[in-house]
Amino acid sequence: MKKVNIKKILNYGFWIAFVIVLFTGSLRAEVFGFIQRGLLEIGIMNPDTEQALESKTPASYQMKVKNQNGEQIDFNDLKGKVVFINFWATWCPPCVAEMPSINNLYKKFENDKDVVFIMVSLDDKFEKAKNFKKRKNFNFDIHQLSSNLPSVYKSTSIPTTFVLDAQGNIAFTHKGMANYNTQKFEDMLNSLK
Repeated sequence: MKKVNIKKILNYGFWIAFVIVLFTGSLRAEVFGFIQRGLLEIGIMNPDTEQALESKTPASYQMKVKNQNGEQIDFNDLKGKVVFINFWATWCPPCVAEMPSINNLYKKFENDKDVVFIMVSLDDKFEKAKNFKKRKNFNFDIHQLSSNLPSVYKSTSIPTTFVLDAQGNIAFTHKGMANYNTQKFEDMLNSLK
């Protein structure tokens, strides 16, 4: 008869319990987001900035959002500016993964009146998104929709990012996570003014 190795059983039990907690716990999105952030750091998920030169889809300015302070933003007031729009949620690991790169990009344009960042939370409860922003200490404002979403911005995946150029076109669209804190992306934003 084989002798039962209690130490081995406890070790396997620990790892099985750890995986179950990881997949079902409230920090699941943040843990997987952290893992996915590693992919972003090595540069294999950089967005294709070349499409900005080719795309001329008209943007819609028939949208309103409200920031975490309750301030209303009418997109009609953003005409003539470069607008970075990101649709995200706290429960979405790829969204969580790309947030630090967006925050770093935002800091480079924070004082540029010609570039605006609109981070639209798709969480059911905006309070959850506000707590997430505060906990992560991000510099950008977060927003929630306060009007219908124009069809041109509807997507079946998140995160989804759009960049509107100063002439009123959707110059860039990216579905899925990306590292936006690159010199190429920064140059693209500057070229769209």
